[in-house]
Amino acid sequence: MTPDTTAPVYTTVPVITHDTAAGAVALTIEEGERVGVRACATIVDPALGLVAYGRADGMTPHSVETSRRKADTAASTRRPSALMNPELAQKLEHGTGGLLTSIAGGVPLVFDGTLVGGLGVADGKPDEDAVIAAAVLERLGAEPPATA
Repeated sequence: MTPDTTAPVYTTVPVITHDTAAGAVALTIEEGERVGVRACATIVDPALGLVAYGRADGMTPHSVETSRRKADTAASTRRPSALMNPELAQKLEHGTGGLLTSIAGGVPLVFDGTLVGGLGVADGKPDEDAVIAAAVLERLGAEPPATA
């Protein structure tokens, strides 16, 4: 098979900028403080590459990985981590070596209908993490998370 030399040789993939990602981290810590949570945030691009990470002083160490998995889940599924199909949640978590999670607190980062990454918030109770994540999306001007 001969390649089509008239076809494009690259694609352009929208990704969140570092400035916006760093701002999302700062907003997450701020929103966490507002509700009494020492939150951490991970921001990934659509290919699950780490763009930014930050944490409040005194948060628990295991939340670092939890926030990453929530961000990865939201970016790769384009849905909040809590909305993973219950029938598939355990299978996907095991099948991906724990890369994905169904724990609330991960949300896709979507601006003007374009997915640019995922945000994972951790260290509070899952419902608190989801509230913090939704507040960060609102403050960033991103689309709100899906609810079903």
